[in-house]
This record gives sequence, structure tokens and C-alpha cells, in this order.
Amino acid sequence: MGTLEGRTALVTGGSRGIGLAIARSLVARGARVVVTGRKPDALAEAVSALGGPEVAVAVAGNAGDAEHRAEAVRTAVDTFGSLEMLVGNVGINPVYGPLVDLSLDGFRKILDTNVVGTLGLVQEAWRAWMAEHGGSVLVVASVAGLKASPMIGGYGVSKAALVNLVTQLAVELGPTVRVNAVAPAVVKTRFAGALYEGREAEVAAQYPVGRLGVPEDVGEAAAYLLGDGAGWVTGQTLVLDGGALSRGPS
Repeated sequence: MGTLEGRTALVTGGSRGIGLAIARSLVARGARVVVTGRKPDALAEAVSALGGPEVAVAVAGNAGDAEHRAEAVRTAVDTFGSLEMLVGNVGINPVYGPLVDLSLDGFRKILDTNVVGTLGLVQEAWRAWMAEHGGSVLVVASVAGLKASPMIGGYGVSKAALVNLVTQLAVELGPTVRVNAVAPAVVKTRFAGALYEGREAEVAAQYPVGRLGVPEDVGEAAAYLLGDGAGWVTGQTLVLDGGALSRGPS
């Protein structure tokens, strides 16, 4: 897969779960990382787990806040001298139920954080570093954006928007910057717990590989898409679902 020695990544939502796994994969290949999240204590633990301040620093804040996004990008460039890789891994799903019953304010919050916030992050990175120096961007989407997702439809719509956002940005920012996405199915994280806890074997049986995803599955895919090995890949969404979509309706 190659080395990422000397490169810097910004990973939003990097204090745990998929974001932390992506950061681990990048650090393991020689990168330095800036991780963001809302909770300073969790971020401090993440920095320690990643190897300490020589390879990782944290910026606490809300991903929906433009000032926070600007601070995170600025911290990467000021601390490590560059920003070659950007990972948009922030996603919220505060509502559950049919779309016809969905609070429109709740829907706006989902779109603002998941979609508008992601575009804002890319804009910051582009202006601060990537427009002049190049780089690669990875967006964490979801299989919920590729098919109907009953009861979490608002979240699914936001992830579908991200898939298209990646396509648009890949065309607009190429050849300077490559932009891709991953679309995981159920990965064993705290965020996805309601989808499998108490019935993991039943859910896993729906996947041809016979198990649920783990954060490391996404981390390895992310490292590939962000690195030189994927130098001819842009505008793509890599589905990470253990084969579930291939099986189709049960």
C-alpha cells in the first residue's frame, strides 16, 4: 500500500470508532494526524493511543461550527507543516422514525452537520493548503445512502448527498485533489449499537462474509484511498458491507 511518511491528515470525529481506526491506519503508515471531536477527554485518550503529540494532536469542538473547522485545518498546517489528507467522518442521526413524521428542524440539523459541514471542511482545506499543494479527501458515507433505510431515512438522505458531493468535488478539484468515499454497512461501534446489540448473530447472518464490520475494516480501506496506491481513483464510493448489497433483498 505504500508509505505515508511525512504527510499530515485531519480526521474529524477521530476520538473513537471509525475515525480513530482511520487515524491509526494512517499513523501506522508514517503519517501525522490531527483528530477532532466534541469531548476533550476522549480526544486526549485518542492522542495517547495514536502515539502522543509527536504524531497526533487534537482539536475539540463541534463539526457544525465554521470556526472550529477553520481551527482544525489551521492546527494541522501550523503544527505539522502540511495537510495532504482530509477525512470527513462526522455524522449525526438524532431522530428515528418515518420521514413523513420527521421534524423538519431535525432534518435540517442532520443535513447541516453531515453535508454542509463536510463541504465547509473541504473548502477550508482547499483554501489553506490543497489548492496549491494537492492532496486527497475521503468522506465517510454509508450504505444507508445507497438504498432505502427505514426509520433512519433522514440520515440516509444525508449520506446519499455525500455520495454525490464526492462526485462533484472530484470533478471540480481534479487533478489537484482526489476525492473519494467509503460506504460502510453495520460496523461495530457505539454509534451503530442500536442496529445490532442483542442480536449480533442475526444481523451478521445477512452478510455473506458472516460477520459485522469492525472499525479496522474501514481504516484499511481509507488508507488505500488516501494513499498513492489509489492515485487513479477519484469520485468513487467504495462499499464496505461484507457483501450484503450483492445479496440483495432477502
